[in-house]
Amino acid sequence: MAEYSGWIIRNGHITANKFTELFDMLQNAARKSGLEVKLVKHHELVPVIENGSPVLKGKYSNEKPDFILFWDKDVRLARHLENMGFRLYNSAQAIENCDDKSLTHQVLSKYGISMPKTITSPLLFPNCDLTDFTFYQYVEEELGYPFVMKEVYGSFGMQVYLVRNHSEFMEKVNQLKHKPHVYQEFIQSSSGKDIRLHVVGDEVVATMMRKSESDFRANVTNGGKMYQYTPTEEQAALAVKSAKLLGADFAGVDLLFGENDEPIICEVNSNAHMKNILSCTGIDVSEFIMDYIYKDLEAKR
Repeated sequence: MAEYSGWIIRNGHITANKFTELFDMLQNAARKSGLEVKLVKHHELVPVIENGSPVLKGKYSNEKPDFILFWDKDVRLARHLENMGFRLYNSAQAIENCDDKSLTHQVLSKYGISMPKTITSPLLFPNCDLTDFTFYQYVEEELGYPFVMKEVYGSFGMQVYLVRNHSEFMEKVNQLKHKPHVYQEFIQSSSGKDIRLHVVGDEVVATMMRKSESDFRANVTNGGKMYQYTPTEEQAALAVKSAKLLGADFAGVDLLFGENDEPIICEVNSNAHMKNILSCTGIDVSEFIMDYIYKDLEAKR
């Protein structure tokens, strides 16, 4: 019997193969690391605040896992579990910091991390409409054209748009006005090219370059190609530092190439997919994650 038992919490409403394959990888890696894990759907856990204290009701209410690998973005559930005393990998705060792209840049901005010039959209309540466009004039003056608009919640390069002129800008403003989003400087030197570095603990364990000949986004989902890549010391150091500042035990860090190839933070993903990096490099990042969890549990005994 394994020394430690835990849960892998996933979103129970997502059934696509690329997610189920991912959870198979994590379960297999856990067994190799001497961990016993159970796959738990997030909606099977009923977080209740009762008599002023957090408790769990439902299917697993009587279980007490030694650890929880939280592979979802339901930060409210994650925080509830932490309030009950469970150790989560990643923490609720790390997931929130990474999932909200505006928050990612705000947290990192306290530490002088290299990133594109970024402007956060103003809040517009759903029952309101725009009456003053002065803010958007400042965006145009600050960034010039083209620039990038990103919804703060999104994955696989989706919800990311290149804005080339005023007409396109106003069209996107109207489309996204009730959704939180950011406006970012377009890094021309990295158009259609970036690198994904998987960080676990204090090290980069796998890296690949992504290139697209047809899109400013390099994501494989959007047609980008994968290439093996050895990061420079500067790139690896920036990826590790950024993941740690965001509080992540592990993360997929996306870096852009500046004018002189200086690394620039694009995004940090708290639960990055690992199938593509495995196909590209032959490295199973899930094994590093599970080894990290086992060693961390041992260190805290």
